[in-house]
Amino acid sequence: MDEAPGASLVNALASTRQGNDTIFGWYARYLAAKEEGHDAVNGTAGILLENDGTLAINNVVDRMLREAPAVEFSSYAPLKGLPDFLDLSISLALGEHRETMESLGFSFVSTASPGGSGALFLAANNLCERGDAILLRDRHWGPYAGFLKGCGLEMATWPLLPEEGSEYPYFADKAFETIIDQLAEKQSTVMVWLNDPAHNPTGLTMTAEGRRAALDIMMASASKRPDVGHTLLLDTAYSLYANEPHGWGQTIVDAMEDGTPWPENFLITYALSLSKSHTAYGLRTGALIGIHPDQDVTERLRDVFGTTGRQTWSAAPRILQYTAAQLHGNEESAEAWAAERDRLQGLLTERRDAFVRTCEEYGVPVNPTHDGFFAWLEHEDPEKIAEA
Repeated sequence: MDEAPGASLVNALASTRQGNDTIFGWYARYLAAKEEGHDAVNGTAGILLENDGTLAINNVVDRMLREAPAVEFSSYAPLKGLPDFLDLSISLALGEHRETMESLGFSFVSTASPGGSGALFLAANNLCERGDAILLRDRHWGPYAGFLKGCGLEMATWPLLPEEGSEYPYFADKAFETIIDQLAEKQSTVMVWLNDPAHNPTGLTMTAEGRRAALDIMMASASKRPDVGHTLLLDTAYSLYANEPHGWGQTIVDAMEDGTPWPENFLITYALSLSKSHTAYGLRTGALIGIHPDQDVTERLRDVFGTTGRQTWSAAPRILQYTAAQLHGNEESAEAWAAERDRLQGLLTERRDAFVRTCEEYGVPVNPTHDGFFAWLEHEDPEKIAEA
């Protein structure tokens, strides 16, 4: 007899997969509490609600989805994604800095994925050797751990915030540099997952100076160790609700215009999600975008990422790829989408300001929070607070 049901049928990794996702588990409890008539507050899922508690939906996206031809719902997308969507995804990631980066000689690659989670999987599955550790901030989105474990990767962390008196208020540069150095000494690959701007779960956004320091540290390490691949992955799931949605593009441009040499063994990727920016969570549409000055490198990555997608989910869903490309390809609908996005960002700003103001009024310490869907109260026993 198996010690646990089905133990002889599943592999070692599968045996560790048990229980409900923490976020969705608490959300289910919230729904049950509301059903029972309790005065419950939903502080779990990463979705935006209107003031009346209904799901906030960008009505421009909704209208254009409903107007799309039936064939766009039913057809497969190309394995790497619809070309117009792939082009759009690069612009959504880089914004107004794309043209400058092209003039500086950068090449881009984009591969469509089922949401930002699919983009993270493409990176974890291909850009780090099995057994290596990926570097994260010590406060991060919990499901990262599952992505890494499923790809045979370990996790290393550096502090979310620096020690008092640091030159960079929202970036622990000394700890970051130390751990990058340690990983590069013992691993054949170094990858950092940096959720910025609009960090989940704190809402923290790095300053321009902090971004530049992080980039300089990564590039210096790559230059020092040309045989060790270095990748900086920017998880930009909430970036289009930030005051500087394309700040990293500016930082990259600044570094290049300052004459900083780009090491051949250094790659920047963006994990893009349309779930939040286009309020289309269930349509599972995103992309992994790679940036490198050597076109041969980006073409190689195009094959790698496309083949991985084919072997994992076949093709990413088509309908939002089509709709987003149509929406942003038309000046009128693009402006209408932006106006609605601005309205939703205004809701977030009002709520964040009220939250921080109230915490200050009652002397409740709160982590720095600037952008996106989240603010976060640090507590040594959060489950006890949630149960109260």
